[in-house]
Order: sequence, then C-alpha cells, then structure tokens
Amino acid sequence: MNLPDIRKANVIRYVTPLREGGSMPAIVDADDGFPYVLKFRGAGQGKKALVAELIGGELARRLGLNMPELVFLDLDASFSKTEPDEEIQDLLKFSVGLNLGLHFLSGALTYDTHIMAVDSLVASKVVLLDSLITNIDRTPRNPNLLLWNRQLWLIDHGACLYFHHNWQNWETAIARTFPPVRDHILLTQATRLKEAEEMLIQAFDDSWLTALLAIIPDEWLEEESDALTPAEKRNAYLEYLLTRMSNIHLLTKEADDARSTRF
Repeated sequence: MNLPDIRKANVIRYVTPLREGGSMPAIVDADDGFPYVLKFRGAGQGKKALVAELIGGELARRLGLNMPELVFLDLDASFSKTEPDEEIQDLLKFSVGLNLGLHFLSGALTYDTHIMAVDSLVASKVVLLDSLITNIDRTPRNPNLLLWNRQLWLIDHGACLYFHHNWQNWETAIARTFPPVRDHILLTQATRLKEAEEMLIQAFDDSWLTALLAIIPDEWLEEESDALTPAEKRNAYLEYLLTRMSNIHLLTKEADDARSTRF
C-alpha cells in the first residue's frame, strides 16, 4: 500500500532565516548531511501548521506530485542561547523539540505562469487536491510552487485544513465546498479534472489515510485550549477527509465552473 514513512534527524546548525515567509522558517543543516527548510512549532500558527504541512504534503506525494521530502527535525535548547536576534531567539526557544523540515531545493525558482505551462493532468490534480484540503495559499500572489530541475514542486501546505483552528465547530466545515478555488494559480490549466478526481478516489482510501494520520506526533495534537484528545483529533481529520472525498464530485464541479468563468 506504500504507507507514508517520515524519517527523523537532529538540527546541528541554524543557517539563515527566510524572512519572506509569515512564520519565518529557516534553512538549517541536520545530522543526516542534508539542508532543510525548518518549519517551527513555535511560529504564529503553531503546531497546527505542522500538522497541515504534513498531511497536505504527504497527500500530494501520494498523488504522484513532486514534494520535497518531509522529515521530523529535533531542535535542542542550545540554539536559542547563542542567537543574537531577539525575535529569532524567541522563535527558537518556543520551538525546542520536534519540528518539521522540508528538503531544501537549492537553486529552485518561484513558479511563474508566464515562464512555463504545467501539464494539464498535473494542474488538475493540484487544483482538486487543494480544494479537498482547503488550501488558500496557491494563488498568483503566493503560488507556493517551485521550479526545480525543470519540474514543478509543491511546497508550504501549512495554511490548509483551516477547520482545525476551531475544534468546537469543526464538523460544520465538512460539507463546505471551496469557493477560493477561483483564485487558484493553476485553474486555467486544469482541463482534466474528472481524470484527477478518479486518481484521488483511488489514492485516498480509508486505510492509507488512517496510516498517514497515525504518524502525526501526539505532541503536535495536544493543545491546552482544545478539549479533544490526539486520538479524537485523528478521527476528526479522518472523518473530514473521507466525507469530503465522498463528495469529491462537488469539488470537481465547483472547480470546473470556476474555470469556465475565467475565459
């Protein structure tokens, strides 16, 4: 079934912050010999952004889309003690423990629709996946797509699954469609949405989704402000994704209708 499997490594060097990102991720080196873009658990959206990043990224990989490898990165307390910048120092201090890293794609360029067209099936899969996980962060203004080795790569899924920012009313979000798809950067190139729909149905079954949710660390699912336990949250994510998958045809139609209005 090709179950998701996330490696773990330790941060050994803080290289530089990426200040263009709202959560100020950073390039770091790890003890496995690779550089990563580190997403901090102590950043603005906290651990929920890491959960969304993990789920969204691994769903994309399951669909055969290019995603940098995701790795659990452990950050110890020593880094905050030697950092002179107070803002970064606080971020490091509040992020001690398990964080999430994306393999750094050195030399990658931000995707621009004027530079390269995207394969229509790839575009369709990206659009429909983003509708499924309510990813509002794939617009011309902020595409979160990279060109690397002449291929399209997906990054930054931390803003998706925004229903989990309100666990008290999370069930009301299940039946909603995704009107922001009209602003998706790849919408005009997504001419094979029905094919993409079939691929999502085949890829995202109950057992695979359960296996994916099982690898989310319990500590990322524990919040003093939330009454739900980690197990209850995993069940909520599963119900959310499975229910939306059962209504995937509505998302396909919505995207197709939105695409028609762009011409």
